[in-house]
Amino acid sequence: MTAIEISAPGGPDVLKSCTRPVPKPGPGEVLIKLAAAGVNRPDIVQRLGLYPPPPGASDIPGLEIAGTVVAAGDASGSDLLNRSVCALVSGGGYAEYCLAQAGHCLPVPDSLSMEEAAALPETLFTVWHNVFERGYACDGETILVHGGTSGIGSMAIKLGKLFDLTVIVTCRSDEKCAAALNLGAAHAINYKSHDFVEEVLRLTDGKGVQLVLDMVAGDYVARNLKCLSEDGRHVTIAVQGGIRAELNMAQVMSRRLTLTGSTLRPRSNQFKTLLAEEIGRTVWPLVESGELRPTMAQSFALTDAAAAHAHMESGDHVGKIVLTI
Repeated sequence: MTAIEISAPGGPDVLKSCTRPVPKPGPGEVLIKLAAAGVNRPDIVQRLGLYPPPPGASDIPGLEIAGTVVAAGDASGSDLLNRSVCALVSGGGYAEYCLAQAGHCLPVPDSLSMEEAAALPETLFTVWHNVFERGYACDGETILVHGGTSGIGSMAIKLGKLFDLTVIVTCRSDEKCAAALNLGAAHAINYKSHDFVEEVLRLTDGKGVQLVLDMVAGDYVARNLKCLSEDGRHVTIAVQGGIRAELNMAQVMSRRLTLTGSTLRPRSNQFKTLLAEEIGRTVWPLVESGELRPTMAQSFALTDAAAAHAHMESGDHVGKIVLTI
């Protein structure tokens, strides 16, 4: 099969087309002939040499896929044979064939294109787990999301709106703020021209938000805490602004704030299966009805993966970038 490998840590040009053996599914696994694969920020971090795959995972990048199941490792995946599915994977997505855990697959409805299907798992699993499970988001609450037009940001806007959350986002330009509002955000703050802390407090009449979904970390954390209401929750899912933060822990105690975070890729297969089952019950009916769709930015051919990475790093996209196979 044709696949895209990382020849050495570096820029997009280190992504090289190669020929690899088609993998064989083991117990609990299925082999998927891909139609499309999502491109995500962790793929870039892996390409830079800063996010190695977990033990046992493919060194080929790519964390979400869509295609047709063509083989099963055992009876647990046999009912998926010849079915169109999308799946969360721990690696291997930039290829013509990829292994997935049978329990991590979701059915692709006829109304959903394969490119759209490939754009769902990583952001949907991440946002659902961190906003609704770790962040305990409840109907009627307000959430602050940084990077409102990213794949994660656009999914947070759409899920938030479907589950009765008021979503405030930050973006780097007025054009991106307009795009976020068009996606359904209640408010969009240009962090280049406005202090987002002041704006959040103004928009909430000084009360603050109940939840922050943070992809920046670093010096943003202390500022995020100023945006939180009492008993607010702060959930970190990436550290684009740095891994260290200086906090006033007396403020955390006196305002009863909760700080948590997670990374999905190294979690156990059992955990991801339970998460897939919950999403299948709670969110997938909205996909099947057409109420939830990913925001699509641009598609690239598999062999143009380097161009896809360059486009993501430019920051000009709104929504998801996918590779078509």
